[in-house]
Amino acid sequence: MSITEMGLQAVRRRIALAAEGAGRRPDSVELVAVTKTFPATVVVEAYGLGQVAFGESYAQEAVEKIAAVRALLERASSSGAYPVNSAVNASAAPAGPPRWHFIGPVQSNKTRLLAEHVDWVHSIDRLKIAQRLSDQRPAQLPELQVCIQVNVSAEGSKGGVQPDGARSLAEAIVALPHLRLRGLMAIPEPTPDGERQRSQFAHLRKLLTQLNSQGMRLDTLSMGMSDDLEAAIAEGATIVRVGRAIFGERV
Repeated sequence: MSITEMGLQAVRRRIALAAEGAGRRPDSVELVAVTKTFPATVVVEAYGLGQVAFGESYAQEAVEKIAAVRALLERASSSGAYPVNSAVNASAAPAGPPRWHFIGPVQSNKTRLLAEHVDWVHSIDRLKIAQRLSDQRPAQLPELQVCIQVNVSAEGSKGGVQPDGARSLAEAIVALPHLRLRGLMAIPEPTPDGERQRSQFAHLRKLLTQLNSQGMRLDTLSMGMSDDLEAAIAEGATIVRVGRAIFGERV
């Protein structure tokens, strides 16, 4: 069994146990496997094991990897087996293509790359970025699914809109064509304190509830990573973003 297979099994088990502990269905939480710095072959292996959603943090790397994964999957489809693992074959793969989530800081000069190639952007924290993504999203593609990143821990070094600015940004994004605002994302301050973890995630959950009470129709809480996914799920996460616990330490 490969590192990827063992990691996926372990993380899926953690998600299921956390969801059941919170009185939720395990399938109410989507796993985004964060593959930044890992090669396209690792993505293809994970896809062959049933993983559909993948996360990237660097625009140029994401676009290059999307193309490489597409080429590998096309080759695998024509040959009937994946080139990275003889135990993984086309019949084991999901019916649909991989879905790509961008989870890193968005630079203005990289918005076109993202608008043209990814399915989700989780990290919008200013209107300028949202406007550029909207303007540059090709008309033939579905709406780009987006989240607003919120700085729930008030760290000056971390991206994200301040909580009291989320409503005005959300109202502006909802009015833009070619984007669909799905919810909120956060990268809280790392801490081993379980209560502190939950309080930061609870802050994001309460903010989503508040926005929905004011007329929004948001359904996504993107929060929780390798070290704190259980706390995030307990507070209502619908997407967790996990890399190291699946693929091991990055080089």
